Amino acid sequence: MPKGTNQKRKLMVLARFLQKHSDEEHPLTLGQLQEELERWNAPAERKSIYDDMEQLRQLGLDVQTRRGVGGGWFIGQRDFELAELKLLVDAVQSSRFLTQKKSSALIGKLESLASVHQARQLQRQVYVDRRIKTMNESIFYNVDRLHGAIGANRVISFHYFEMNMNKERVFRRGGAEYQVTPYGLIWDNENYYLAGWDHDREEVRHYRVDKMTDITLTDQRGRDRGSWDLEGYTRRHFGMYAGRPCQLRLRCAALLAGVFLDRFGQDIMLVPQDEEHFTVTLDLVVSPPFWGWLFGLGAQVEVLSPAWAVEEFRQRLDQVRAVYDTAKTQEA
Repeated sequence: MPKGTNQKRKLMVLARFLQKHSDEEHPLTLGQLQEELERWNAPAERKSIYDDMEQLRQLGLDVQTRRGVGGGWFIGQRDFELAELKLLVDAVQSSRFLTQKKSSALIGKLESLASVHQARQLQRQVYVDRRIKTMNESIFYNVDRLHGAIGANRVISFHYFEMNMNKERVFRRGGAEYQVTPYGLIWDNENYYLAGWDHDREEVRHYRVDKMTDITLTDQRGRDRGSWDLEGYTRRHFGMYAGRPCQLRLRCAALLAGVFLDRFGQDIMLVPQDEEHFTVTLDLVVSPPFWGWLFGLGAQVEVLSPAWAVEEFRQRLDQVRAVYDTAKTQEA
């Protein structure tokens, strides 16, 4: 074997062995490195290994040396710190968007970015309240397909469905294809949504990706999105439900300031009314999930305007109360 070819093999074997089996707490000795090279039929003398380590450093690998008892060579800084990998593993493991099979595969790839010793620390379980992993692995690839359509500005076609009480798919619009120019993908409440221009309804709408099927990239060029703002669209839609847009003005107890800033961002204006109350005007789409969230805040929030929103909230409260009034009458 030519000398140059053997040298390339040595460097590759050493680099892979160091990345997989060494870290600051587990340096590799000269003997271990020579044994690995022998296994790959690329024997090396002591002095040449020192030269190889220097070449690996020059190639950008952070090869560190520790002298004395328990010393040896190891990889110092990696592309991802162990704490960063733990964070990524937790995110993958807790995501409902990914199937258990896909989660395990991704975590395995993340583990390969650490040493085998560090990887053991990544094999952990994360408890997430009410987590239910999706059963549809095609979502993973649908998201990638949608990103491609957004980048190419192409119209997509797909079918959209809901699940009935028999756990069967029921397709919307009688099974007709949707024609949509995709504008952007939104991650909200553990679900992926596609926002885009619906060519049949002639308006911007959003769709849950796990309810989309038969996604096809067409040859039709997409509609220009103009000044449409993905962040603003997401902020206005509470829980990604459709509803009636408005400028909703609320009167709130002062202790709820943090609640509103956490939910609607630091840009909203809280106008002090007195020492115990403030008013806030929200640009949003009023929907059932929003009313449910507002109801959870109880008497600490009052809807001030517009008038139709005040009346709608009052009617919803009356409807809920009527259910319990009826039940109480029947029990009597």
